[in-house]
Amino acid sequence: MNLWLTRLKDPVPAGLKSPAELAGFELSHALPDTQVILREQPALNEGYRIEPLPGGFRITGGHTGLLYGAWRLIMDRLCGEASAAVIDSAPKYAMRMIDCWDNPDGTVERGYAGRSLFFRSGKLSWDPGRIRELGRLLASVGLNVLCVNNVNVHYPAQLLLEDDLPSLAALAEAFRPFGIRLMLSVDFSQPMRSGIPTADPLDPAVREWWKSAAARVWSVVPDLAGFLVKADSEGAPGPFAYGRTHADGANMLAEALRPFGGTVVWRCFVYNCRQDWRDYKTDRARAAYDHFMPSDGDFHDNVILQIKNGPQDFQVREPVHPLFGGLMKTNQMLEVQIAQEYTGQQKHVCYLMPMFKQILDFKTYMPGHEDATVADIISTRTLKNANGGIAAVANTGNDENWTGHDLAAANLFGFGRLAFDTTLDSESIAREWAELTFAGSTKTAIDAIVDILMRSWSAYEKYTSPLGIGWMVNPNHHYGPNVEGYEFDRWGTYHRANWRGIGVDRTTKGTGYTMQYREPNASMYEHVETCPEELLLFFHFIPYDYRLKTGKTLIQHIYDTHFEGAQDAADFLDTWKKLDGQISDKEAYARVLKRLEIQADSAIEWRDRINTYFYRHCGTEDEHGRKIYE
Repeated sequence: MNLWLTRLKDPVPAGLKSPAELAGFELSHALPDTQVILREQPALNEGYRIEPLPGGFRITGGHTGLLYGAWRLIMDRLCGEASAAVIDSAPKYAMRMIDCWDNPDGTVERGYAGRSLFFRSGKLSWDPGRIRELGRLLASVGLNVLCVNNVNVHYPAQLLLEDDLPSLAALAEAFRPFGIRLMLSVDFSQPMRSGIPTADPLDPAVREWWKSAAARVWSVVPDLAGFLVKADSEGAPGPFAYGRTHADGANMLAEALRPFGGTVVWRCFVYNCRQDWRDYKTDRARAAYDHFMPSDGDFHDNVILQIKNGPQDFQVREPVHPLFGGLMKTNQMLEVQIAQEYTGQQKHVCYLMPMFKQILDFKTYMPGHEDATVADIISTRTLKNANGGIAAVANTGNDENWTGHDLAAANLFGFGRLAFDTTLDSESIAREWAELTFAGSTKTAIDAIVDILMRSWSAYEKYTSPLGIGWMVNPNHHYGPNVEGYEFDRWGTYHRANWRGIGVDRTTKGTGYTMQYREPNASMYEHVETCPEELLLFFHFIPYDYRLKTGKTLIQHIYDTHFEGAQDAADFLDTWKKLDGQISDKEAYARVLKRLEIQADSAIEWRDRINTYFYRHCGTEDEHGRKIYE
């Protein structure tokens, strides 16, 4: 199955060497009756221009830009949208990355679509045809970097820097025609595997080991994008063990990679994962800002700090991370998750582009750039950062349909489209994906698919976590409701619900987290009256009888949204059943039907557990007399 490229029946052949050569192949097979002239103009790099000509088109672009232009023309024509106007386009971000959390044994951490596409039995091993199709998919939406292994670097992934280099070189060669460069997650303590007694980033022997390792790797993969590092987080080794800063650790690697043009992507997901639930001042949400702001300006220009969209961990609703707009002198990139770890795990439909758009459009009030949004801050073009970009944790695996849930492919497609052009709107992306994926289906079916996608994030939020509180999931695997699953655990993921109310006080009277934002955002979040209600419980402890702007009490809002969300899930299922015979791909129709049945059942479980939990806490009856269990 070819996801949104369902109308292209010809597989990509082996032997194509460059994006320009691939562009010619794709155009000749996708649009055989259309004359297209390709003109390479290296200065355009990844940008392109599409010009209508009598009887055809001319695409002018850089080496990779020609391929992106070809795909834009192909997909527009397949959707019946090819314009008579000139189209000029170039990506806003130099690095548009997919982070795969694949392990050498073939498992995928937070993977919900089968086993790894890259690893088998402890080594890099893949199906060449499937890899070419993956490259085709990623290139068609403008993605250009692929980190192949898990940020939690489990042995023998370390051998990617040592014994498995020939396989790494072969994989890089397979992706090269698609304009995709590989990146590797590395183990900060790896020098100790070679007999060095320390991983101290200021130790000369450690620094020389990394320089030697970089030279060895780049000698076989000269266009490797760089190293991705998770350090001092959730047990991963890092510079803190030696009394060093994150800048010390990142810069040591940056110096090793600089001769080869490599980039260090350093994750900011650093926090105390051994918290005491009795401690009301230590706040996991504060941690990344507290750790990284003191080092602003200390990082080398080939280091990018990769910052999660929110301060917790890919919840269905979080505020935008305060490091965006806080950091003034450091390269930054946004990290989001399309793997749906906390948003239904690709069993539930949850289209995330509306969320991503809100994050990208968030105004940070950075001094000197008061109108800058997150989209601007992570751009190499807008604020002239040396490096910047956007990354998503992948949702692909070796399942026949790549993403487990056919509708989950909209998140991979949508992320690529937004990463290339943040001005696109969520509904247009959803419609383009639906028309490409379900070509031959009725207009009623396409409209229904778009409607389900556009309602799905709100629906999932309604039947799971109210007003930004998050979590309330089963520990470890994170699927399904467990209201106190993490409430007395060490991870710092509390909702603080009791008989009086619910929420975490993150104001100046609580953890002080609100003050990590620039004004006027800090004051907006500080006060109950001005805090956006969709984030109310993230920032404030609220009594059950507090009245929201709708006039409803907090507890009635919780009851109502959980009933509404479960009904939305039931509506998705009913809508899909009515499309029987209207979806061109009968197997896809059947797969989606099974997933929507799972979602509808799960939404009822969420509804009943959450509503019962809070009813038992406060004893307030539902105003509408609906069934809540005692």
